[in-house]
Amino acid sequence: MSATAAPGPAICPTLLYRDAKAAIALLTEGFGFTEVAVHEDGAGVVQHAELGYGNGVVMLGSAGREGVFAQAMENAGPTGVYVAVDDVDAHHRRAERYGVEILIPPTDQDYGARDYMARDAEGNIWSFGTYVPGAAG
Repeated sequence: MSATAAPGPAICPTLLYRDAKAAIALLTEGFGFTEVAVHEDGAGVVQHAELGYGNGVVMLGSAGREGVFAQAMENAGPTGVYVAVDDVDAHHRRAERYGVEILIPPTDQDYGARDYMARDAEGNIWSFGTYVPGAAG
């Protein structure tokens, strides 16, 4: 049974940022995401953005807008997002060069993976590692 009829990821984290443009810069410059789409209103406020990494996508927008989703997320705390990467150490070096706050440096885990953890400017936690959820072990 397929979760989705269209190609692409079936699950996409969605975040709202007070400064969505700064978040897009951090994710693309600091973490190596690719800008897939950015839609702004006439005042330059990011209404919706999609940033890709591998076969995954994170969607984001500006906080403080109208609508059910924005209202439901109004008092949401930081969220955590995990991204599988091929080379944890190279990814970590890129994030460090950008000035990202590193919470845990690259670390070998007991279960065979290697990962690190960082925090973006608005408190969201980003983990990057070699563990691939759902992959046969």
